[in-house]
Amino acid sequence: MHLRRISTALIATATALALAACGSDGGDDSAEHDHDNPAAEVSGGTTPDEGTVLDQPFAKPELVLTDTHGEPYDFAAETAGHATLLYFGYTHCPDICPLTMSNIAVATAGLTEEQRADLRVVFVTTDPERDTPESLGTWLQAQDPDFTGLTGDFTTIQEAARSLGIHIEPSYEDENGDIVSTHGTQVVAFLPTDDKAHVIYTEGVTAQTFERDLPGLLAGELP
Repeated sequence: MHLRRISTALIATATALALAACGSDGGDDSAEHDHDNPAAEVSGGTTPDEGTVLDQPFAKPELVLTDTHGEPYDFAAETAGHATLLYFGYTHCPDICPLTMSNIAVATAGLTEEQRADLRVVFVTTDPERDTPESLGTWLQAQDPDFTGLTGDFTTIQEAARSLGIHIEPSYEDENGDIVSTHGTQVVAFLPTDDKAHVIYTEGVTAQTFERDLPGLLAGELP
């Protein structure tokens, strides 16, 4: 597979467009999916189910949050030397977040036991007021018990996301009383060789894409 290499200068444009405004109860379809256009604007002919290789990799953010056991989790330290998938979302998301995590879970099920132990999959909530360690842990257990869930101060989470070119906004209540959380839909893949983000996966990526790419990422290779 040949992935397009994209300048990190374009990532900000892509991610600003690739946002999901997700209401707790679904809501208006046009509101939830007004982020469907960005791939056509910047993908340069690649299909939406492929990852995008960055020409200038992102460094891991210095991010310390609380895990689902209520313990501090230093993202950079805990994932050092491991292939890592990082996603920003929230548990009340009606569609994109559970689908994304489910796709990753399906892909990891095909790995060997050794590969699964070496992989880090980290879900950082964009709705920390509602996603407590306990509720986040319960939600991730249904996805994959090996996944790590993190919650904490929203500003800290937002700054970490921005350092990776991912835009998130505080949750708010709309006129219908639904809680809306706006967040980027990208999965960021860090290689174990240099602990930097080399690949971005957007919403159109399938379980088959992750299944195909994960063994190489674990070996420190680009797809």
